[in-house]
Amino acid sequence: MLLTRSLLVLCLSLSAFSSQAEQSREDREPEAATGFTQKKAFVADNYMVATANPFASWAGKNVLRKGGSAIDAAIAAQAMLTLVEPQSSGIGGGSFILYWDNKKKELITFDGRETAPSNANGYLFMKNGKPMAWRDAVVGGNSVGVPGTLRALEMAHSEYGKLAWKALFEDPEKIAKNGFEVSDRLAKLVNMNFHPGLTEFAATKNYFYPGGNAVEKGYLRKNPALAKVFSAIANEGADVFYEGEIAKNIAKTVQNAPINPGLLTAEDIKQYQAIKRQPVCGSYREYKVCGMPPPSSGGINVVQILKMLEGFELSQYKPNSATALHLFTQSSRLAYADREMYIADSDFTHLPFAALINPTYLKRRSEYITPEKDMRKARAGKPYAEAFIEQGLAYELPNTSHLVIVDAEGNAVSMTSSIEFAFGSGLMVDGFLLNNQLTDFSLNPMKGNYQVLNRIEPRKRPRSAMSPTMVFNKEGELILALGSPGGSRIVSYVAQTLVGVLDWNLDIQQSINLPKVTNRNDYTALEKGTAAENLKPLFEKWGHNVKIIDLNSGLHGIQIKNGKLIGGADPRREGVAVGE
Repeated sequence: MLLTRSLLVLCLSLSAFSSQAEQSREDREPEAATGFTQKKAFVADNYMVATANPFASWAGKNVLRKGGSAIDAAIAAQAMLTLVEPQSSGIGGGSFILYWDNKKKELITFDGRETAPSNANGYLFMKNGKPMAWRDAVVGGNSVGVPGTLRALEMAHSEYGKLAWKALFEDPEKIAKNGFEVSDRLAKLVNMNFHPGLTEFAATKNYFYPGGNAVEKGYLRKNPALAKVFSAIANEGADVFYEGEIAKNIAKTVQNAPINPGLLTAEDIKQYQAIKRQPVCGSYREYKVCGMPPPSSGGINVVQILKMLEGFELSQYKPNSATALHLFTQSSRLAYADREMYIADSDFTHLPFAALINPTYLKRRSEYITPEKDMRKARAGKPYAEAFIEQGLAYELPNTSHLVIVDAEGNAVSMTSSIEFAFGSGLMVDGFLLNNQLTDFSLNPMKGNYQVLNRIEPRKRPRSAMSPTMVFNKEGELILALGSPGGSRIVSYVAQTLVGVLDWNLDIQQSINLPKVTNRNDYTALEKGTAAENLKPLFEKWGHNVKIIDLNSGLHGIQIKNGKLIGGADPRREGVAVGE
């Protein structure tokens, strides 16, 4: 079959990108003692897209080239990610979106997080009085929440879109019909065979194991079922997903899953609503840092980490110096302790989250930070007079996707989306994977005599660490938009990258390249294969429990400086920044 003209343009663009990448490979500076090749920042004058896959970045760029807005480009890019990066995000999952209206100087957030079925309760993952093992709970229908990504994108498009909705699915639909070459990352994840659902569920197995063999890098993977879904959504809007045959297929697949059949109904899907929320914003030195409110913990925790570091002059230290990173781990401990105790879907908890970013409260919390001494496990603070609640038992795995876009008018999108675990629940419907986001709730609704805030309740949204972030200067102008996948470590990845740009004057790509260090109020993780490994002896002397592990962030960001757009894409994954 001959490629249509627009598809040919997309493919030629991708080919050109590949050639440029090959030509510039020698110009990249490999970092000493790292397991990856560093990237250099991509610079543009007019607009930019940075996503986790070249196909998605170029789909977004094609929309901007036609005069589309940032949200138009985000829709095209996310649809393409559903196809080419199915293990991480897609229309079967949920999203958090920050949108900057540059003309009105207004920041809006759109909550497209999944919701629990109307018949679910806190004991969904309890068996014989004990919580199920996470690996057992994640597979099959019981872990699937109502997907929210499409509704959130539709809501944002109704206010900020410039191109017709139908036009935004052209490239994803054509690539789905004609096929894409399986990337190295996708092939490796399939070949690792760590998700039991991939081989247990027929539709999923047939897609990822054609002829009984795992897909290999370069395999031409067509997805006519998804192309049909894209066509229907393009022509009939998101209602066709939430109220038509697609919704019925999702519910049927969930309820009849051969492993852990679930409770999700077509009515649950029909009733889903995206929510427009006000962002969480806090000051850090001369900047304003903004992110998502609950059910995301990202906006709160990123501000907490930074604000508790404000009393330390991090700019006096070299990037990633031992002292600076030690202080970072201590601030992280305190933020993660509060996260586990207090943050959940605020539509159900009704706790005013502003108390958690109150400057007086955070100054008091920061007094626990001691140079050259690890505080060990931190306790949650007391931002509320009384709160009879306890920490829960929830797991968040390091998969997800982040994209960031700035259009020609200066409008911007920072969007993190996910199906949770790699390959989600393992269930595939009409060519896309379904999420397992219900395992982001606490698996046990009680701790002692107290209820856990992040317990499952009907139509509640599970807590998330997704941290799409925007930073503004003292004049109120946008200077940085970024975010990352990475499960519960997302908060740390984003906060460390912000320190790199705001305190150490690195550009966004240099900051993304930095070896990662995290502490989720458990142990201090140093990124394997990087210069961060060298900190182990000193950190142990300071009392840290140190583990050297892979820290597979997937940061994407755009910095606005001196009239230029500076794009960064994480060298640990396959994403790229493109623009003009």
